Amino acid sequence: MYRVFEALDELVTILEEARGLPMTSSCVVPRGDVLELLDEIRDALPGELDDAQDVLDRRDEIIGNAEHQAEQTISKANLEAEQTLNDADAEADRRLAEATAHADRMVAEARDDAEHRVAAGRAEYDKLVGRATAEAERMIQAGREAYEQAVEDGRIEQARLVSQAEVVQAAHAESARILDAAADESSRKRAECDEYVDAKLGEFEDLLAHTLRTVSKGRTQLRATAHGVGAGAAPFDYRA
Repeated sequence: MYRVFEALDELVTILEEARGLPMTSSCVVPRGDVLELLDEIRDALPGELDDAQDVLDRRDEIIGNAEHQAEQTISKANLEAEQTLNDADAEADRRLAEATAHADRMVAEARDDAEHRVAAGRAEYDKLVGRATAEAERMIQAGREAYEQAVEDGRIEQARLVSQAEVVQAAHAESARILDAAADESSRKRAECDEYVDAKLGEFEDLLAHTLRTVSKGRTQLRATAHGVGAGAAPFDYRA
């Protein structure tokens, strides 16, 4: 950006030192030097201005893609969470059914064995039935705990998947913040450039006005010399 200001200063110097054309407000400047300075100004303009404009042009596309991806992620998370809960319910039901069937088999086997051992004593029968009943209750309780653990695991997985969707939303918010910052920076740089160019053009306008006044004064003196009386008329002064 410094080269832009330096080239503009050189351009102003060339115009200030240019040789004026008599009887006109024009001046003679080296075309090659001026064109070279203008090319340097154009090449020295920061590429960030074009990059910022490209970002602004693609703002809607970037936001749309982020929103679309966020919706897909949330939808996928919900589907996976629902599938996880369904799998957990199915697994819990299966384990509970197996535990119940096993308990029923043990109770039946214990009852059969007890009936065959009734002759050996009622006490032994009660002992076997009590043990079988306790084992059945333990296995049913274990099945219930397994079911509750599976459901809790499904809920944790659902929360994790939803958290991933929140990360995508945060990325969307960050991309919007970056876009806004790029737009602000582009506007600021463009305003600074416009302000500097306007100031230099004002100086150039003052220079041209001064040159025009000098030429006009010279023409007046020239006409006075041409129509003056006697040989004592003052000569034309081009430095006035």
